[in-house]
Amino acid sequence: MKKWFVLRVQSNKEDKVRKALEECIKARGLENKVSKVLVPTEKVSEIKGGKKRISERKVFPGYIMAEVEVDEQGNMPSDVWFLIRETPGSGDFLGGERTKPVPMATYEVEKMLSEVEKGEERPKAKIHFKEGERVRVKEGPFENFEGIVEEIMEGTGRVRIIITIFGRATPVELEYWQVETV
Repeated sequence: MKKWFVLRVQSNKEDKVRKALEECIKARGLENKVSKVLVPTEKVSEIKGGKKRISERKVFPGYIMAEVEVDEQGNMPSDVWFLIRETPGSGDFLGGERTKPVPMATYEVEKMLSEVEKGEERPKAKIHFKEGERVRVKEGPFENFEGIVEEIMEGTGRVRIIITIFGRATPVELEYWQVETV
């Protein structure tokens, strides 16, 4: 039976630790005991200098996940535990005692894996402002109008703001890149 464990690592060194861990696993022939090592990421689209860029962002900075074969009691084999702990850049396992890590709950694993798969399908928009913030429209028919962010629709990359036109508050939906903070 395989279970997922969370390992704390140095921030911004997740990929380096994952690669080192995979190399150690392969060198010691433990591929059958540790099947996957993941750094969950998501694709984020943002517009800088008028150009759309898609970059990857770590979902859980400072953590990596490993799928490990466990025994009947749910314990990680000691050789795997030592291998992971001795890998440069790795820290402690999340949860449990120092020598007996606790695996992730099934619903947490399903959520994490679905987020990773979803991130491969369509990038999220990286929106730099929040609801209630004062913004200015920088492009489009309402250029130079100022308003308040009413709703952020991350899934579509759109923002609904309230602007005043002829003395009346009017909701307007715009692309996130057409708006900037004041």
